Amino acid sequence: MRADQLPVPPVVPQSQRLAQLGLVINAGLAVIKLVAGLVGNSYALVADAIESSTDTIGSVVVLSGLRIASRDPDEFYPFGYGRAEPLAAATVAAIMLGAAAGIAIEAVREIRTPHHAPAWWTLLVLALVVVVKEQLAKRVMAASAATGSVIVAADGWHHRADAITSGAALLGISAALLGGPGWEPADDWAALVAAGVICVNGALLLRTALRDLMDRAPEPAILAAVAEAAEATPGVRAIEKLKVRKTGTAFYVDIHVQADPALSLHDAHILSGMVKTAIRRRVPAAMGVLIHMEPYEPAEGA
Repeated sequence: MRADQLPVPPVVPQSQRLAQLGLVINAGLAVIKLVAGLVGNSYALVADAIESSTDTIGSVVVLSGLRIASRDPDEFYPFGYGRAEPLAAATVAAIMLGAAAGIAIEAVREIRTPHHAPAWWTLLVLALVVVVKEQLAKRVMAASAATGSVIVAADGWHHRADAITSGAALLGISAALLGGPGWEPADDWAALVAAGVICVNGALLLRTALRDLMDRAPEPAILAAVAEAAEATPGVRAIEKLKVRKTGTAFYVDIHVQADPALSLHDAHILSGMVKTAIRRRVPAAMGVLIHMEPYEPAEGA
């Protein structure tokens, strides 16, 4: 992450609108794919419909998480409600893992059960789904990159996983139709592959959410930007300690700044305010900055 790519405070209404749009699209596609899969004799399409159903539930979770996380801090939650974001993201990841397990179990059962090949027109349904979900995924992932929101990223990956599973189903049905008799299980193998893709994405999302919940240090670029902003402030001699934690899309900074020991308490207070302003200008997502002023003591022999 470069300095010009540092996250900025989220545009919550935009993220909520994307979540609402995803909710409507997921619900509609789930119905279309389920009907097409049952009528067209394609379990890969039915599995894809199940994945879309989890997307619908996931979109509800994402929307709820965004609404809660956007609340202002209060006396009960002085650091805000940002933790709602990784909690919601972890919930979405768990839903994805559950859906992957269910699809895999049913796909194996279908592979072992003789059945007819899917109808050719199911390919048209899947092609439409791939285009729609990939475009939606790009929009949501762009919003995630701009805000650093893990829950928006989870929503984007959920949409992309749906596009991937639909693509896998497309390939499986094509193989079943082109291969002729004996190739009918290709459709079910595609569903099994799709389950694997969903499982991997769910695991990655869960890991990211858990890292945020455990106060893992942010990317080195964030730490470097904070340190550079503080060190560049006139009057700052050195930095002794720096800790940054992420809460939702916001960062909370705890930094020890060393200055001239002869500074008065008033002047040290003014300097700490300058450091805080410099950090928040450099890293707009730094919602809280705690400055500890300390006397500068050069090392012996320096």
